[in-house]
Amino acid sequence: MPTQNQSIKGTLLAVTAAILWGVSGTCAQYLFQHRGINPEWLVTMRLLISGMLLLSFAATKKNNNILAIFKERKDAIQLILFSILGMLAVQYTYFAAILHSNAATATILQYLGPVIIACYLAFQKRKFPGLQESFAILLAVAGTFFLVSHGSISSLSISGWALFWGISSAVALAYYSLQPIRLLHKWDAAIVIGWGMFIGGIALSFVHQPWDIEGTWDFNTYGLFAFIILFGSLFAFYAYLVSVKLVGATVASLLACTEPLSAAFLAVLWLNVRFGYYDWLGTLLILITIVLLSINKKENS
Repeated sequence: MPTQNQSIKGTLLAVTAAILWGVSGTCAQYLFQHRGINPEWLVTMRLLISGMLLLSFAATKKNNNILAIFKERKDAIQLILFSILGMLAVQYTYFAAILHSNAATATILQYLGPVIIACYLAFQKRKFPGLQESFAILLAVAGTFFLVSHGSISSLSISGWALFWGISSAVALAYYSLQPIRLLHKWDAAIVIGWGMFIGGIALSFVHQPWDIEGTWDFNTYGLFAFIILFGSLFAFYAYLVSVKLVGATVASLLACTEPLSAAFLAVLWLNVRFGYYDWLGTLLILITIVLLSINKKENS
């Protein structure tokens, strides 16, 4: 059991990480809409720079050989799959959803990932979800309905592409969460995540080269770009990782619910995104879903 000081520190770190993730999504929306920054380029640079910095940090730890993970063929294959289908996919689909909608909607849709995980695990174990899980899934469906249609069966309140990329982001988040579990038990998290980012960045470089820079670059652009890389990626990941160690993954994931709320509030206050009654209702239902699934996970652990 964590001490009181550890609980306080872990809670603050988890909330800080979630807020930084939410803010970085809103910063990306601003860069796309007001500075003409290409999403593929931003994801490429975010992955490459964050990956290199994280691997450099991992290399400074005692007895850490960042290349050793490639010595075993099975680990190397799993790492590459995680890099492409996990890290790269979750980053790109999320930013694409922001481009076609806004940071708040994209973040909330991505948080359907835990529902997909619950359904997958139930299918894998060949048993129906329990009552609590089933209720959570129904809430998630209802929340998504209100968010994307504003209660109208005949029309969408967001574009088809926004919905496609948002749901794709949730699927990618589910894969990102489940696929590297064995690697993370065997290797330092900084090595796995660092290589995942760097390899994903290299792969996306073939789609949009890092030197092919577009958009308007001024003080605000440089500042927001630096914030996304340093605080929205590196510091947020490190803070969340420490919080998991201090208070556990279940509590940390519950506290991470702050992310869609911070993205929604900032998008409304800063970028004047219209977020009406149905949007807030959908957000609330999806957040309740995450809480229910996390509580159920804790009870079953």
